[in-house]
Amino acid sequence: MLITPFRPDVPDVLLDRLRARLADVDWPEPETVTDTSQGPPLRAMQELVEYWRTDYDWRRAETVLDGFGQYRTEIDGLGVHFLHVRSPEADALPLLLCHGWPGSILEFRDVIGPLTDPVAHGGSAEDAFHVVVPSMPGFGFSDRPTGPGWNVGRIARAWAVLMDRLGHGERWGAQGGDWGAAVVDRLGRDVPPGLRGIHLNLIPAFPTAEEVAGANAEEQEMIASATRYRDGMSAYAFAQSTRPQTIGYLLADNPVGLAAWIYGLFLDVSDTDGAPAAALGLDSILDDIMLYWIPGAGASSARLYWEAAQETPGRRGANPTPLGVSVFPREPVRASRRWIESRYEHVVHHRVHDRGGHFAALEQPAALVEDIRATFVGLR
Repeated sequence: MLITPFRPDVPDVLLDRLRARLADVDWPEPETVTDTSQGPPLRAMQELVEYWRTDYDWRRAETVLDGFGQYRTEIDGLGVHFLHVRSPEADALPLLLCHGWPGSILEFRDVIGPLTDPVAHGGSAEDAFHVVVPSMPGFGFSDRPTGPGWNVGRIARAWAVLMDRLGHGERWGAQGGDWGAAVVDRLGRDVPPGLRGIHLNLIPAFPTAEEVAGANAEEQEMIASATRYRDGMSAYAFAQSTRPQTIGYLLADNPVGLAAWIYGLFLDVSDTDGAPAAALGLDSILDDIMLYWIPGAGASSARLYWEAAQETPGRRGANPTPLGVSVFPREPVRASRRWIESRYEHVVHHRVHDRGGHFAALEQPAALVEDIRATFVGLR
């Protein structure tokens, strides 16, 4: 199948219409608490929207995407958008980077350079990767599925086809967090040709009843964290798992509603001391939001949760593919080393970090790069 260079065609009239919408917002009353337990505070959202309307520049984000190299191809009847960045090192290991929701391909912007050209970033040539970053089906500038079935397993199979089509099928690795972790875990269980290893910054599994009963102090804190997330922060996941079309009307039609729906996750699960806009920069957060707003991906991206809820689990038992793990303290769903080793046959790297949360590539890019390199050092 053809692989074609791609550049999104975003007319000025669409951006002008967005700014007009942002200037005419019917705001709700402020929250009645002093924390974020009811969602993004009104003042924070008003500051974000004002910056979005007056100072944010989508053309800058387009330049960043163009600098990496954008392409499209068709896999299993669906058009897929992806970045493909080749290393200057001939023996670089091809590496698939997989985002989740509400992430995007741009969350990897600060790790692509160090991964592809380690020498230019103070590393060694033998640590180089050729990097492939696809937009999930229904996300960004990938096509929106028109029928059911684009679940985690199907996406994993599509990404294996993509790596082979790009000439990387003989040897490659994969990395992911959030839904990207679920896809990469599935790749490890499917063991497609050439897959040397995987790296995850989220283990896609909750502890079993036996693990809960036998939990040590560290594991009890992990259980408490996962419980806090489930009971107090995961309403978005329940809505998207059960009624993605219903929430999709809001996400597709209302830019402020979409922004609040996404920004709430940055508030809840990033390690930014409750100020993701200050820590990560409004441009980074709005770039991510725009990759949902511009292509109209609000409903189609939410539908991945529904697809996963209908899906039959893949191969059971321990994952046979060599695994590296990064554990960041503000990731709400974490696993201890012994829980990980009960699910994966070969843990080749495991590191617990002092800082960082769910959006590791944005929050702690240098630490993530170091862990990816360490994972694959013996798997090339």
